[in-house]
Amino acid sequence: MRRVLAALACLLLPAAASAAPALTAQGGWFRYLLPQIPAGGFVTLTNAGDTAAVLTGASSPACGSAMLHRSLNRSGMDMMIDVNSITIPAHGTFRFAPGDYHIMCMKPRMTVGTTADVTLRFRNAPDLTVPFTVYGADGRPTGQ
Repeated sequence: MRRVLAALACLLLPAAASAAPALTAQGGWFRYLLPQIPAGGFVTLTNAGDTAAVLTGASSPACGSAMLHRSLNRSGMDMMIDVNSITIPAHGTFRFAPGDYHIMCMKPRMTVGTTADVTLRFRNAPDLTVPFTVYGADGRPTGQ
C-alpha cells in the first residue's frame, strides 16, 4: 500500500507544481521627486501559471513603507485608494501604470539613476524581488 501511495504522490506532484503561478516581472521603475514626497512604482507582472496569483503587498529597503494603491477620478475629483490585493490572472499580465495602479513608496530613500529592489508578496506564490530603476520628475524615458 505504501508503494502505491508513493507512486501516486510522484505522479501528482509534477501536476500540482505546474499549476502554481509562475510569475515574472519586467520594466520596474520608480518616479522619484523628493524624500518628502512619495515615489510611485510601476512594473508589469506576467503569470505563466495555470492559476491566478494574488499580490498582497510590497516592501523595499528604499521605502519607509510601500503600499499597493490605485489612482481614480470620481466625479472630477482625483484620489488614491489603498488596495488590499491585486489578482494576476492565469496566463495573463497585470500592469502598474501612471494614473492607475502603482506601488506607493512612502519616505523614499533613493537616488535618480540607481535601482531599488522591491519585494512583491503573494498569497499563493513565493515572494518575487524585482529591481526598479529610479527616474526623476519626468518619469520613465519614452520608449521604455
